Amino acid sequence: MKFKLLVIILLGSFATQAQEIQWMTLAEAMEAQKTVPKKIFMDVYTVWCGPCKLLDKKTFANKDVARYISEHYYAVKFNAEGNEEIAFYDRVFRNPNYDPKRKGRNGTHEFTQFLGIKGYPTMVFFSEEGDPIMPVVGYYTPRQLEPYLKMIKQGDYAVFSKPEDIQVYLKTFIPRFRG
Repeated sequence: MKFKLLVIILLGSFATQAQEIQWMTLAEAMEAQKTVPKKIFMDVYTVWCGPCKLLDKKTFANKDVARYISEHYYAVKFNAEGNEEIAFYDRVFRNPNYDPKRKGRNGTHEFTQFLGIKGYPTMVFFSEEGDPIMPVVGYYTPRQLEPYLKMIKQGDYAVFSKPEDIQVYLKTFIPRFRG
């Protein structure tokens, strides 16, 4: 009996340590929302962006971040300069200037422009109905990203009436994530 309990504990520990974010497309996330409504967390990146790579390596690989995002959001990866076709708000967004031969910077995707994204990385939160809530621009450590993940998930952002409210929230937030 003790051996069985030890195996269960070890397997549970391994599963926690091996937690990874299961990324999907925006179309897959919007479809999943029809069955199980959740907010969407979108990582908008480019292939040449150093802070984007750091976000993947340090923040999204953090087990607390990965567990929280996987449990409470549909996680979407979107290349801001890629050639993916995006159907959103009864429109189709493309990247007509995408050049597959080009190394480094490429044409900006129409959906990137629609969202008003000007810097990378940008993390965009969407409601259960698919409406954009807010962007978070730049590289964030797990502890810096945590208050945004929790504020959006819990709906706290909806009660803010002025820009200073978010600053007060961030100052008084007590982080729980490691790293």
